[in-house]
Amino acid sequence: MDYKLIVLDVDGTLLNNDNIITVRMRATLIKVQQMGVRLVLASGRPTFGLLPLAKDIELDKYGGYMLSYNGGQIINMATGEVVYEKRVNVDMIPYLERKAAQYGFGFFTYKNDAIYTNDISNPHIAREAELNGMRMNEVANVASTINAKDAPYKCMLTSDNTDAIAELENHWKRRLAGEFDVFRSEDYFLEVVPPFIDKANSLSILLEKLGIEPDKVIAIGDGVCDVSMLQLVGLGVAMGNAQESVKACADRVTLTNQEDGVAVAIEMAVISELRPAAISLESLNESAKHALMGHLGIQYTYASYDRVEATMPVDGRTRQPFGILHGGATLALAETVAGLGSLILCKPDEIMVGMQVSGNHLSSAHEGDTVRAVGTILHKGRSSHVWNVDVFTSTDKLVSSIRIVNSVMKKR
Repeated sequence: MDYKLIVLDVDGTLLNNDNIITVRMRATLIKVQQMGVRLVLASGRPTFGLLPLAKDIELDKYGGYMLSYNGGQIINMATGEVVYEKRVNVDMIPYLERKAAQYGFGFFTYKNDAIYTNDISNPHIAREAELNGMRMNEVANVASTINAKDAPYKCMLTSDNTDAIAELENHWKRRLAGEFDVFRSEDYFLEVVPPFIDKANSLSILLEKLGIEPDKVIAIGDGVCDVSMLQLVGLGVAMGNAQESVKACADRVTLTNQEDGVAVAIEMAVISELRPAAISLESLNESAKHALMGHLGIQYTYASYDRVEATMPVDGRTRQPFGILHGGATLALAETVAGLGSLILCKPDEIMVGMQVSGNHLSSAHEGDTVRAVGTILHKGRSSHVWNVDVFTSTDKLVSSIRIVNSVMKKR
């Protein structure tokens, strides 16, 4: 299956129990994006708390998206554009807050980089602020701090009295149907969101905007809130740490979040099926436009298991002051070609690191020309790849011959 999009839950899925994206996880997610598959983070977390994670796995470089607040807001990470959002009816917030006080529950909501709450000492609210790197503002009346202009995307109630939480959840599902959707994300959290806001509904909106069919999508999650999106897509994967009811709704079960279950699932479903023809050179060129490759005007033109080609213009970015191709730019071109070649050759549980480059500059290329780099594999070992990269002018004159050694390592 030629998957185009992978949607990931965050807590209990992308993150391990220490709330960390592991080295192996990050390497796998970068690699799959380099193959032209976009990533989406779909989480109940607020946008402010989700943003550092999205940037860590480079969604902004590869055209990924964030679905924050359980889908209440969708953001294009490449542009910062808010693609879709739906906010809570502010006229109902005083009622929600009064009901929380009646039950003795903590009440809070999010605004920009802060949590507004009537109970700053509540450990669950404090933990929520810490997880998302947000400030805590204690106010006697949360509703009084909110107006229609900055209406929140959701409100939260919290209590360790799980029976009372369940009682209010059931009451509100009947009384507030059509006004809010109500659900528990944890035994101690009751979430109140606008109607029809969940990960699957927001994901459907995003897929329609992107022109991607659901069967071209993989979704991975561990919670009850993830079930709808697991059932929507072509391949729904439950984490090994998910509840049995979630696993029963998935197409496949992977390892736990402590065992890099997301990386394993992606390696099996996508990377192990890597073929040169499946690599979108257009997507690679587009995703690299803000990196060194893009600044130098380098463009991939061909990729196979034993040969990779790319071009680079000789212009103000790549020439020396007197109009001749710069040797450093030539080496950057060669490393770009060999890097993609090793990416194709690496196994799913491997990563590649450049170790050595040495080149012989044999002749010149002048401003206005476009040089072509042709990389061929000389040695494919268990711990290293050796590439020869020849650089030619547009008239096939050999400019440079470069030897590159890439080290192959197991992901940790």
